[in-house]
Amino acid sequence: MEQYEPASLSPAQLAAMHRSLRYGRGSLTRRSLLRASTGGALAVGGLGALSACGIPPAGKSQGEVSSDDHSAEEKQIAFSNWTEYMDVDEKDENRRPTLAAFTKRTGISVKYTEDINDNVEFFGKIKPQLAAGQETGRDLICVTDWLAARLIRFGWVQKLDPANLPHAYTNLSTQFRDPDWDPGRAYSYPWTGISTVIAYNKKATGGKEITSVSQLLEDPKLKGRVGFLSEMRDTVGMTLIDMGKDPGDFTDDDFDSAIARLQKAVDKKQVRRFTGNDYTSDLAKGDIAACLGWAGDIVQLQADNPDIGFHIPDQGYITSTDNLLVPNKARHKRNAERLIDYYYELEPAARLAAYINYVCPVDGVRDALAKIDKDAAANPLIIPDAEMKAKSRAFRSLTPKEETAYEEKFARLTGV
Repeated sequence: MEQYEPASLSPAQLAAMHRSLRYGRGSLTRRSLLRASTGGALAVGGLGALSACGIPPAGKSQGEVSSDDHSAEEKQIAFSNWTEYMDVDEKDENRRPTLAAFTKRTGISVKYTEDINDNVEFFGKIKPQLAAGQETGRDLICVTDWLAARLIRFGWVQKLDPANLPHAYTNLSTQFRDPDWDPGRAYSYPWTGISTVIAYNKKATGGKEITSVSQLLEDPKLKGRVGFLSEMRDTVGMTLIDMGKDPGDFTDDDFDSAIARLQKAVDKKQVRRFTGNDYTSDLAKGDIAACLGWAGDIVQLQADNPDIGFHIPDQGYITSTDNLLVPNKARHKRNAERLIDYYYELEPAARLAAYINYVCPVDGVRDALAKIDKDAAANPLIIPDAEMKAKSRAFRSLTPKEETAYEEKFARLTGV
């Protein structure tokens, strides 16, 4: 396990964190973002917590540090998740049907807390305890793949027991089985997949389909009405794919070539701006004619606007994941594993997918989902077909040195 040591953040990393906090995928709730007429920015007061100053380094790697498991005598779980990332009873917004069904079946109560608005901000909350080898007060957390990779490298999460995960092991989609940061899913299981696709407003494009990143970068009819994402891995990853490069295995020169290609489009005023969730309003209105977007957002946009279309490039697309992990010192590890496994059963997985509309990582869920929502079951943005799965690509893990260098270059490109 990689030892954690306090380190100052580079200006580029701070800029990237500000982008993520203000405009990133977590800056607006997954359901409320489409109800808001204008996007609001999160306060970034939590950013100071990201500084490592004042946090003692772990004296040694804290890998897989567990406390005594109290699951047998304490029928409970503390679960931290993103906002709007769990099914809710339409008549009682305080009731979450799948969690209620889990408790009724097992007798295990779930203290469910929507206290993750951003990966970086959340890392700042739990880092002091994890670095000191202390309890976080949480048995289960849900974070995006790059942060999951960091927590595993630092040795701050526990290895999962396959004996407690029979459904998860069997039903996990092959698309998500073997990320380079957690081979074989020893420490994590995906909650959802997050696909980056090409989205466009048919009215704004004059009925023309937009099918490639090359069109976004070069089509003169789109000049000034193109959006790219403020998340480096999505924008650069999709550009690398369009260039015939593998985002899971690329060089510094490949990265620089992608940045140069994007910079050329910026200089020509082809690109309107780099955005987070706030692209949804501009796309719906037609101010942005075409852009890179997240599949979960597009599903929700299409429900209200028939002019919104999407395309999966022939070369492929970027997929990331939000992932369930058990932190070190969690008191109820086995209970947490039972909850992970529960969401890999077909019926609970279907009910969750029907509500949140992100990529379901559970194989075989289509028929169960069709009983709830036939349109969702037929939507490849929620249940990818074999062709779409084959086109999925993951952005490779970065070393700390690479992350600093790449974020600096991306910050110069986006002007942040």
